[in-house]
Amino acid sequence: MTFTVDYQPLISVIIPCYNQGKFLDTAIKSVEAQTYRNYEIVVVDDGSTDNTTKLVENFEKVKYVYQQNQGLSAARNTGIDISSGDYLVFLDSDDWLLPDAIETNLKHILRKPELAFVSGAHQKLYELENKKEDVIYEVTEKNYCHLLNGNYVAMIGAVLFQRWVFSEFKYDTSLMSCEDYDLYLKIVRKYPVFHHTEILAVYRFHSSNMSLNYPGMLKTSLLVLNRQKELLISDEENDWFKKGDGFWRWYYTDEMYKILLQQLHQNKNFNTQYIKALRQYNGSLYFKFMQHRYLSAIRRRVIYFVPDAIKKKLLKSFIPSPGNVYLGDLNRTTPFSTQFGYDRGGPVDRYYIENFLEQNKERIKGRVLEIGDNEYTLRFGEHRIQQSDILHVNERNQKATFIGDLSDAPVLPDDSFDCIILTQTLHLIYQHQKALATCYRVLKPGGILLLTVPGISHIDQGEWKDIWLWSFTQSSISRMLAEVFSPNKIAIQTHGNVLIATAFLYGMGLPEFKKEQLDENDPHYQVIVTASAIK
Repeated sequence: MTFTVDYQPLISVIIPCYNQGKFLDTAIKSVEAQTYRNYEIVVVDDGSTDNTTKLVENFEKVKYVYQQNQGLSAARNTGIDISSGDYLVFLDSDDWLLPDAIETNLKHILRKPELAFVSGAHQKLYELENKKEDVIYEVTEKNYCHLLNGNYVAMIGAVLFQRWVFSEFKYDTSLMSCEDYDLYLKIVRKYPVFHHTEILAVYRFHSSNMSLNYPGMLKTSLLVLNRQKELLISDEENDWFKKGDGFWRWYYTDEMYKILLQQLHQNKNFNTQYIKALRQYNGSLYFKFMQHRYLSAIRRRVIYFVPDAIKKKLLKSFIPSPGNVYLGDLNRTTPFSTQFGYDRGGPVDRYYIENFLEQNKERIKGRVLEIGDNEYTLRFGEHRIQQSDILHVNERNQKATFIGDLSDAPVLPDDSFDCIILTQTLHLIYQHQKALATCYRVLKPGGILLLTVPGISHIDQGEWKDIWLWSFTQSSISRMLAEVFSPNKIAIQTHGNVLIATAFLYGMGLPEFKKEQLDENDPHYQVIVTASAIK
């Protein structure tokens, strides 16, 4: 059976909320945006003291009920009791559904009415890091065994339940967490279910998530899993059960271990509950952390008595052994900024670019051509400028005196400019060698090209992303310029080191570094290449 114009079963979306009013608006609107239209929204306010009640008043069609705070399981059970739908969705108030979530799950469950529930994939949103991660598990058989091994369903909002399920099962109000995992196991032990890999919902991670209470989550996960022990009926199920026990112990203790290491290296107070949990559930990680802790304490005491000059040498030459590198805040696969650090005080590469122009400012004089705008011309040329020209690739810049592509710019007159400022542009020009030939053609004899290009860099995610074509090195720029200018009229320098290259890729800002860190140059890590070439 599939839903048609004549058959559109009612779907109840139950949203429990406890002091999450700031997120609730998004959750409700995500239901209202569903492609499947026959739904009801039930908000169960579990004793909130924030603006939850007032916010719900903005939604006329929401069925709202208030109860004294009893916990998430009790709130969901209340939602079951007052809802009217043939099928139920439970959406946490800080999460949201994607537009086709209900329709997708409903199509699957109507094809096989014997299914107790259908579940799909979801996406995690790490709010503090502004990072997204798709969570997709392929489970096509042995659903119960896979649940013993871990909660592959994971997100309750990605599940569509048959109402008849709750005539037999309810959420366990004695559990403060993992109540959904407990419910899945009970249902799947007895009834068939189906899981697919279409992404249906977004699971928001923020500072107040219940799931961030790692010791509590670990304890309850093992409690819920152990409830199934007496129900196991085969060696295969026993094997999956043992894997699951090991998985939960590893998953949560590993998270706690990483946080404890971070606290250790940042000289912060330790989370003592995490240390107790490591000792109880993962002795090897506990022992490993205690080693780090004692070695760190000894190191701090020794360093206290070492003269600063010797200390700097020791720290600079110290290389941690494999497996003992502390990544700290860099232990992530997304940058701190995708704006090159503009939103963190300014990009580190500008330090090299602007220092280069400052060192050559006496050469920025007479008639000067700059690409895109004339900010650097006016800033560094000062009173030496007689005429400032701008070449822009299109007519969007009304201040441009020439319109055209530098690689093919007959509009630019021969032998006319005393100086050309070409900063962070050559990598956007496909025929970059022709662009350099144009620069040579339009410079006056004795005129100078001031060039900067990116070496190690991430690719722009804005307007330049589709035309970001090249990265350069000292060697490539040397050969390219020598094909146009006289080699003895060319001066090239590289800028950067491994620290600054890493920082630039992560999007860190200029104010986050000391001058001596920026000035140390390692030609193996070329963040910026600067060059001057005289005609």
